[in-house]
Amino acid sequence: MNSSMEPKDLSSALLTSDTSCPGPSGPGREQPECHRPRGSGGRPLGQGRRKDWTFSLLAASLVGAFGSSFLYGYNLSVVNAPTRYIKAFYNESWQRRHGHPIDPDTLTLLWSVTVSIFAIGGLVGTLMVKMIGKILGRKHTLLVNNGFAISAALLMACSFQAGAFEMLIVGRFVMGVDGGIALSVLPMYLKEISPKEIRGSLGQVTAIFICVGVFTGQLLGLPELLGKESTWPYLFGVIVVPAFVQLVSLPFLPESPHYLLFEKQNEAGAVKAFQKFLGKADVSQVMEEILAENRVQRNIRLVPVLELLRAPFVRCQVITVVVIMACYQLCGLNAIWFYTNSIFGKAGIAPGSIPYVTLSTGGVETLAAVFSGLVIERLGRRPLLIGGFVLMTIFFGILTITLTLQDRAPWVPYLSIVCILAIIASFCSGPEKSGHLLFPRLCRSMYRRCCLPLFCPA
Repeated sequence: MNSSMEPKDLSSALLTSDTSCPGPSGPGREQPECHRPRGSGGRPLGQGRRKDWTFSLLAASLVGAFGSSFLYGYNLSVVNAPTRYIKAFYNESWQRRHGHPIDPDTLTLLWSVTVSIFAIGGLVGTLMVKMIGKILGRKHTLLVNNGFAISAALLMACSFQAGAFEMLIVGRFVMGVDGGIALSVLPMYLKEISPKEIRGSLGQVTAIFICVGVFTGQLLGLPELLGKESTWPYLFGVIVVPAFVQLVSLPFLPESPHYLLFEKQNEAGAVKAFQKFLGKADVSQVMEEILAENRVQRNIRLVPVLELLRAPFVRCQVITVVVIMACYQLCGLNAIWFYTNSIFGKAGIAPGSIPYVTLSTGGVETLAAVFSGLVIERLGRRPLLIGGFVLMTIFFGILTITLTLQDRAPWVPYLSIVCILAIIASFCSGPEKSGHLLFPRLCRSMYRRCCLPLFCPA
């Protein structure tokens, strides 16, 4: 393919390119499948049902998600339960230093910074991925990322004993950096190690573990567990456990074959990695596919973001990505996670019942994530995406009315709870999964990396 080929001609060139049988086998490549004798069903003789799920794939997905996306979800909800204790800690620290209680407006500002700086850290982490990932690779980036998680956990867990609320704020920022890196690298790693037949299912693991993390943060925040004045710092210390599990487990798994082949030019290493992940010696078909992709990538000129925004033939895709991600980030779900107790309190729920009602939101999110994983391939991304946003709009409208009229009847607060649960279910069964899975299909290869900043998960 000519390197000067116009971008708009790329798709047609790929469709008309030679798809003949591959040539002589190389490292890890046996006789091409098209040369093998076939049975009546068109399948090569001796080839049984393909076993796509292997122990190495399961281990990589579970360990990776537990130490990455689980922590992201956990940190979304963990600050909710101990809110009043953390605010009391801020007030005590301020009074000890300045000799007078903290001003309510200053306390609100400090608490808002504590909550929101997690998202700022996520943005910073996302912007760091390209530089770190190219040098260290996918697996080693996840390993190094555990250093951020452990450092953040120690800062936040020790802040109470040290009497320094700044440690908690800095720890939240560092934890955000960890989340930004994890949510950028982990899906890339899982996509590159899995066969395309189960790539969608494996990609759901990341989203499901975010939901499980949210639920776990709410569960541990119950007064019977760690949601007490004397134990709330341990809620942040728990972060060490998933990070440590990933730190000791991930080194036993191979690096991404795509990274070994494209960045390190190590074809033998890529073959060995695929053999372990796919559980078979013959990885010739997979290697041919990624080698063909590599040949295409070498002939593609990556364009700057400004050229991307000016290109008329991808304008529709860019607008779609921007609109989807703007709706995704501005729909208010993070506010619900961060301020669930306050929202339920304003809705008239009894203070003693709030932690248990809050726990139901994490359960609904987890069930909705599982439901989405089961139906997304049957219904498609677009119906789930549009349907989810439409339902969220309806229930947000009803919630606004119920919060306004909550003193008019005793049953109105319960209707507010139903609306919040419905909003969470609508988001988690549609936009949360469909947006991420739809994005790679929208952008051409030459523009995909340029679109990435528009798709920042922070």
